[in-house]
Amino acid sequence: MTAQSNSGVPDEDALFTDVLIIGAGLSGIGAAYRIKERNPGLSYAILERRSRIGGTWDLFRYPGIRSDSDIFTLSYPFEPWKRPEAIADGEHIREYLTETARRHQIDRHITFDTLVRSADWDSLTDTWTVQAEQGGVAVTFSCRFLFFGTGYYNYDEGYRPEFPGETEFKGRIVHPQFWPEDLDYRDKKVVVIGSGATAITLVPAMAESAALVTMLQRSPTYIGSMSTRTKTVDTIRKVFPRRVSHTIMRWRNSAIIVLSYAFSRKLPETMKKLLRLVAVRNLPDGYDVDTHFKPTYQPWDQRMCAVPDGDIFKAISAGRAAVVTDRIKTFDSSGIRLESGERLDADIVVTATGLQLQSLGGTTVSVDGAEVKTTDRFVYKGHLLEDVPNLAWCVGYTNASWTMRSDMTAQAVAKLLAYMGEKGYTHSYPHLGARSMSVKPSWDIKAGYVQRNPDALPKSGTHRPWNVRQNYVLDAIDHRFDRIEEAMVFGRVDDTVTIEV
Repeated sequence: MTAQSNSGVPDEDALFTDVLIIGAGLSGIGAAYRIKERNPGLSYAILERRSRIGGTWDLFRYPGIRSDSDIFTLSYPFEPWKRPEAIADGEHIREYLTETARRHQIDRHITFDTLVRSADWDSLTDTWTVQAEQGGVAVTFSCRFLFFGTGYYNYDEGYRPEFPGETEFKGRIVHPQFWPEDLDYRDKKVVVIGSGATAITLVPAMAESAALVTMLQRSPTYIGSMSTRTKTVDTIRKVFPRRVSHTIMRWRNSAIIVLSYAFSRKLPETMKKLLRLVAVRNLPDGYDVDTHFKPTYQPWDQRMCAVPDGDIFKAISAGRAAVVTDRIKTFDSSGIRLESGERLDADIVVTATGLQLQSLGGTTVSVDGAEVKTTDRFVYKGHLLEDVPNLAWCVGYTNASWTMRSDMTAQAVAKLLAYMGEKGYTHSYPHLGARSMSVKPSWDIKAGYVQRNPDALPKSGTHRPWNVRQNYVLDAIDHRFDRIEEAMVFGRVDDTVTIEV
């Protein structure tokens, strides 16, 4: 299939492709590159529901939107990051993805404004039939292999609790996932409800022009400060060619991420003291650090927030931002009353209250007409679903940069497709069989969006290859020495018996 990125509906004779990728964000663009790199003879197409490349980095447009991990591990190994900063803003990440797609001619294979609704596998032909919509018009695609680069949350609906009395509020209430372009917060009093990465990003960004921005949190979050530029990075980039320096920085920063996570889990009390010290050094003397920046949980029970150059601490120290740790009693016409009896005036309230987990972008998946409940299936090697043929789903790490696992996933799928091509197989799927296995959560963090809907994602087993780990080192070792036939069923469309190895 050859689908032009500026076309509305592909030609009728171009609706079949070897590989169909859903989503043109970090995962989808990376998958296209890796699949074509290893399988130059295969055709592929990308269906993107939005009008631009970017995925998450096109959807979220609130002030200050940026990566919450360093850009050298978030960017692709095959495409060096050229800008100087170590933490990148959303617009520059989207530009990077767009340029990467253009450079490798991936953009020629994208069809935009295409919302995928369902996918059904036909065992008689070993093909997927994908039903989608373009401008309200139904369109059908078919392929041999289906790759979901759709992320892990619902694009159409964020988590938005209802607050007592909010209908009485005369100001404006907005959710970061659907940021209004006309929102003017200059010289306004803003309350940001939440304490996660979104809130911690919004507060210093809005504080640059708002009268006062208050982060209202029920409980604190661990915050670490990261320099946007360092002499080490600048020196490495000056000494080595661009691709070499990019590789060095990726490995260096990957090691830092892995070691800091391991340190946090092995010596949590020491890490708590170090993070507290960061807050104390960056906040005014006498500031109540233990109330507002000392969580009750252990480091990395939830994802840790990284802020560039301590920007939120600087905004607080300058008096442009404040943190209040309390619970909402009720809204009134001009602000929020708290359970402590205090009150916050507000012209604008931002509900940075989180995401809604969702698997496969909400697509209904079926095999021979029988719907597959993804939450009832085990995940194989982090990206294939138990007994679902020729389908992969890309999900990153909870404790490291998304691309550290998404790139491994893309390479693993490319390797699987190459193996199937060499052997003449037309279908493959992981098979657990009658073997019993305990279940554990695929994501072991205690974030609100996970705890609200713990069964939204496919299941993880407790031993490989069904164990979904948040461990880059062990996954990298497994990836390097992967046995592609392990617990897999392979077959051909014209075979009467499949081959299980």
